[in-house]
Amino acid sequence: MKNDFFHRLLALHYVYPKPLDKLNSLLKEDLQLERLHNQTVLQLSKKLSISPASASRLKTAYTESLNIPFSNVYEKYKITPIPYLHPLYPESLLELVDPPAVLYAKGQLSLLQNQNRIAVIGSRKASSYSRNAMGLIIPPLVDDNFIIVSGLAKGADAMAHETAINLGGSTIAVTGSGFLHPYPKENVKLHHIIEENHLIITEYPPYMKPKKWNFPMRNRIISGLCRGIVVTEAQTKSGTWSTVDHAMEHGKDIFAVPGNIFSPLSEGPHKLIAEGEKPVWNGWQVLEEYREKVSGK
Repeated sequence: MKNDFFHRLLALHYVYPKPLDKLNSLLKEDLQLERLHNQTVLQLSKKLSISPASASRLKTAYTESLNIPFSNVYEKYKITPIPYLHPLYPESLLELVDPPAVLYAKGQLSLLQNQNRIAVIGSRKASSYSRNAMGLIIPPLVDDNFIIVSGLAKGADAMAHETAINLGGSTIAVTGSGFLHPYPKENVKLHHIIEENHLIITEYPPYMKPKKWNFPMRNRIISGLCRGIVVTEAQTKSGTWSTVDHAMEHGKDIFAVPGNIFSPLSEGPHKLIAEGEKPVWNGWQVLEEYREKVSGK
């Protein structure tokens, strides 16, 4: 936070919270953003592919945000900003086409240093079947020091976080809004538990409210953080599936929990299994996959 570049980047991200690929046109010619405040409206418009009117508003807002004492403000709310060049920034996220330019974190930052992270995801309408399945899948992972990652949504996400916590394990929640607007309301208590004792991260500045387009963006971070993902109940046309798509695009391991053939929520996992992904019904199967890779089998 003492670095002048970090301050300028935080000031820009505060008023223009875009992924890193959207900022590269500025950074490639001005790595430290030292000349950004001197850019003309037309230069900003051309480099960012936005209208002159938008560029004018952005320039004014950025100039004003440079005066915000971000270090003090974020410290007040126990928020740690992690720009893409920060030592704690997960390297795996830089493999994305559109990495977050800044992550905002609350909680145990040391969890970002453990690369044994696996996502457990599923439908917002998940039934008790998902919770029961997690009761078989998550314990061996926790015992082997894997961190359980999910999106803090209703249903399967909340179940995954709760299961990890109840087992004495660690969990990371990736959210689609800023810290001043925890979402969904049903999970506010869980949100507080995780930010106090585990870790919550988001790419959105604290003032950002949850918007429907934030969550597909959130899903790429869930996938990007993890070595693999476990899919419980899910339909193929769902937010869960966008995480699956990101995982496939980046060669992540995908594990699918077989389900009741009469349940529409089994559609997603069964499709994955039919396409050759690994079916799992306990955590030892997941661990065995990684042990085989390490041993070269």
